[in-house]
Amino acid sequence: MSRDLLPLNALRAFEAAGRHLSFTRAARELGVTQAAVSHQVKGLEDRLGVSLFTRTNRALVLTEAGDNFLPVLSAAFDSIDAGLRRIGRESRQDILTVTAMPSFTVRWLIPRLYMFREKHPGIDVRISTEDRPADFVNEDFDLGIRYGPGGWPGLEAVPFLTEDIFPVCSPSLLKGRHALRRPSDLRHHQLVHDNFSITWRMWLMAAGIGDLDYMRGPSFTDSSMALEYAAEGRGVALGRTHIVRAELESGRLVKPFDISMPTNFRYYIIYPPANAALPRVQAFRDWLLEAARAEEQDLAAAEAGSAVNAA
Repeated sequence: MSRDLLPLNALRAFEAAGRHLSFTRAARELGVTQAAVSHQVKGLEDRLGVSLFTRTNRALVLTEAGDNFLPVLSAAFDSIDAGLRRIGRESRQDILTVTAMPSFTVRWLIPRLYMFREKHPGIDVRISTEDRPADFVNEDFDLGIRYGPGGWPGLEAVPFLTEDIFPVCSPSLLKGRHALRRPSDLRHHQLVHDNFSITWRMWLMAAGIGDLDYMRGPSFTDSSMALEYAAEGRGVALGRTHIVRAELESGRLVKPFDISMPTNFRYYIIYPPANAALPRVQAFRDWLLEAARAEEQDLAAAEAGSAVNAA
């Protein structure tokens, strides 16, 4: 069959109907009538000389021929879609699409984003916040920021920030009858949880506290909510170096104990290898690395200053 004679509308109708096993749902997806989908599929079957569906009163069932053809056609449409997305990304040199975690975006990235804008005024950044795995196939992202041990199959992963974990609370919890002076005093306060992988059980074990109910206390799906709850004086949350720095410097949150737990996790810049050559991706990656180096040098200087003052 010549390519210029390919019945593309009929192929789209069959592929949608085959995925949904429904002419009605396929019609809804394609924005046409159910009768139009049925007509296109019937025309394709007549052209091929085989039945692609067995039609019953209650169901639409793929025949053997239809079952064999559907994955081939779906893969072809997926490949076309990926190509169109790639062309679109390459043509939009002035727009960078980023996926990043909510807490990191609000507490670290946004306060510094103006510096990227000043350095690259011709690039507009579009940020989508989410914690789930980054989907570069089905979503139009140039680059992602994720936290973890590394190892994202099929993606370039560049580490750029490390951090420690430690309890944080409102200054009000350092006073009164059950003031926080040592880790064992946590038994008098609510432990605030979030969906971060480092749990209270792990920190308490590292601190040598094994007889405390680490499951009690409220739980939040986002670190920012947990930290806000702690800042209101309602409990003690686990803070991360770069997420709570602003609150620690302002005094809204404090570290009740001088015990921090290092982790093997890092923040990573991730992107498909095909995106590595895009100038906007290179610019944002290099800026993130530069900002991270400046941040860690600043933190090291602050710690050195604290040590000198303590001495």
